[in-house]
Amino acid sequence: MTPNNESELQQFVQITSPKYGCILMRNNSGACVDETGRMVRYGLGHTSPKQQFKSADLIGITKVLITQEMVGTYIGVYTAFEIKKPEWKPTKKLDAHEIKQKNFLDWVTANGGISAFIKSLDDLKTIFRN
Repeated sequence: MTPNNESELQQFVQITSPKYGCILMRNNSGACVDETGRMVRYGLGHTSPKQQFKSADLIGITKVLITQEMVGTYIGVYTAFEIKKPEWKPTKKLDAHEIKQKNFLDWVTANGGISAFIKSLDDLKTIFRN
């Protein structure tokens, strides 16, 4: 079955990722005003509307086998995937929101994590090279 929209794809990615040693959790983020009138921000790293990154839809850990000096030891690698509609084009000019998402994904990758925009299950397979 092929996912038809972003919500279905997100669910398929969460269901499929364990076969690659990856467990992902939904990272809901946003803001609302509470009953006292105070602005409450929620979600990983969502502290200010002025921040230069926006955390990914799915956050988790991928189990990776270390070689050589730590033979046989597994470590958990921080993993972040931003889910996009199947028709989304990664080559188009990114809007301001997508730039903040890309900044977050680039930060994760630069620090040894696994991250990507995902618009299909094929993207997930490519990331894990299976």
